[in-house]
Formats: sequence, structure tokens, C-alpha cells
Amino acid sequence: MVQIGYTMMTEQAGPRELVDHLVRAEEAGFDFSVTSDHYFPWLRSQGHSPYAWSVLGAAAQATSRIPLMTYVTCPMFRYHPAVVAQKAATLQLLSEGRFRLGLGSGENLNEHVVGGGWPAVDVRHEMLQEAVEIIRALFEGGHVNRRGPHFDVESARLWDLPDQPAPIGIAVSGDQSCELAGRLGDLVIATEPKADLLAAFDRHGGAGKPRVGQLPVCFDPDRDTAIKRAHSQFRWFAGGWKVNAELPHPDSFEAATQFVTPDDVADSIPCGDDPDAFVEAVRPFAEAGFTEIALVQIGGDTQVPYIDWAQKTLLPALRDALG
Repeated sequence: MVQIGYTMMTEQAGPRELVDHLVRAEEAGFDFSVTSDHYFPWLRSQGHSPYAWSVLGAAAQATSRIPLMTYVTCPMFRYHPAVVAQKAATLQLLSEGRFRLGLGSGENLNEHVVGGGWPAVDVRHEMLQEAVEIIRALFEGGHVNRRGPHFDVESARLWDLPDQPAPIGIAVSGDQSCELAGRLGDLVIATEPKADLLAAFDRHGGAGKPRVGQLPVCFDPDRDTAIKRAHSQFRWFAGGWKVNAELPHPDSFEAATQFVTPDDVADSIPCGDDPDAFVEAVRPFAEAGFTEIALVQIGGDTQVPYIDWAQKTLLPALRDALG
């Protein structure tokens, strides 16, 4: 059975609101949740970007059932992997085993703030592999000392460890990342419903592991209002990850998407309140083999009506259609 998730999108709501929304999502019956980890919003119109790990800590205490997950954290620039390991272990304890650590090679948008430059994607994948190895070593307990090509670890140890380490998910967009995810990940993460990504993940050791997808939606009783909001806040999505990973600032995304029209957005994001349109947008992920699909409702101030509608209409429709 395909699980349907809720996204705490830190770029579009403040920290207290994010937690309140997740409490509602848990009550509404969403199967799991994911949380973005940003320093900047994609576009100025989104207007927020609180610290995701504080939000997750509060969410772990405010909820009791719904699983939590970073979607995704970059463990290489803003955060040293030894610090990410400590944060993940603490979240796993606070949530009583409900946390999964989603990792990726990052976006310049968020990582440039520490002034270390933005390396080529091949280098970022090397760094991600080394970071995952450090995190796993710390999850095993004991002291870790390491001199690597990208990271040093000096007698590090996690003093508060859960009985079961947080599973590690790795975001993929091509063969190189699929190889890394299949070999080192407990699950795979993707934002495109491409069966070939999952096939590559399986070839490299991912067979039988969970696969988590995500897509934006824009509920509103008035479809034109939904399209306008989706265009205002989510037209950056049209660039694709090879572009989105490289741009350094919300103003860059403003410039890069200046010719994306509302019709372009409406063609790629389901807008309005017709559940059949939402089901058809989700279906390619299920058919590609994703076991979990997280939905992103666009617009921080629209989460409550969306969650209410999802509980009454969307979730039953998705479960009937997708099984």
C-alpha cells in the first residue's frame, strides 16, 4: 500500500505554524511527514526559512504517531557530518524512533552562506559519501577519528544514542547518486517519478528498500487562485534539480523563472479542488515504484483548509485509487 505524506515546508511558514500544521496533519491521518532544511526560501514570495532542526524537535514533542524525516539535509557545508550525526541521534530519541535522516548533496542557495565556495557535482558526491560514512560510524558508538580528503573527525563520540539508529535516506537524480544511495542508504529519495532511478538504485543494492517521492500540489476552492499562488511561490520548480542546485540566491531564481507562465505551472502542478486531478498527478510515482509519496501544499497560510480537505476528500481518494 502506498503511503501518503505531509510536508513541513520551512520556506513558506514560521516555526510555530509549521508545528501546528503537522499536529493537524497527524490528526487528519497522513501516514508520514518530511521537512525541508533550508537557509533561504526559493523565492522571496515564500517569505520564511526557520531552522529545521529546532522545528523537528518541537514537532517530535507535539506529535505522537507520525514519522518525521529531513527532506533533505546536506551534511557537508553548513553542517559538519559529525554534528549531523548528533542531531539525528537526538531527534531519534526525542521522537521515540520516528525519525529518518534524509541526506543530499545540497543546493548552493543554502550552503553558500558559510563562504566555502560551491564545488562541482562530482566533488559533492565524494563529500556526501564521506559524510555518510562518518555518520554511520558515529551511530555505531565509540570514538571516531578520521582524516579524510574532505572531512576531519577528532575523537568524536555520540553520548546519547537510540537503540535503533535513524535510517538514512539519500536523494538521487542520476546514476552517480543512485549508486551511492543503493550502496550506503537505507532508503532512496527522489522528486521525479522516474522508474529508471529506482532501477539504478536496485542494481546497486537498493532492492527491497523504501523509496520516497515528493510532489507539489495547490489546493484552493477557486482554481484560478490556486494557479496564481502556485506561480507566485513555486515556479522555481520548473528549473529541475541540475539548475536548482546551482543558483545562489532567491533573486537568482526570480530571474531564472521570469518567463515561466501561470499556464506552465498549472500544467505541472495540480491546482484547485478536484481530487481526480491530484490522484492523476500522484499516480506516476506509484506506477514508477515509489512506496511513499509526500505532498507539498503550496502556501503557508493555506495549510489548515488543505489538511481539512485532505482528510475528508483527498486521502480517501488517493487510497482508493492507489491501494
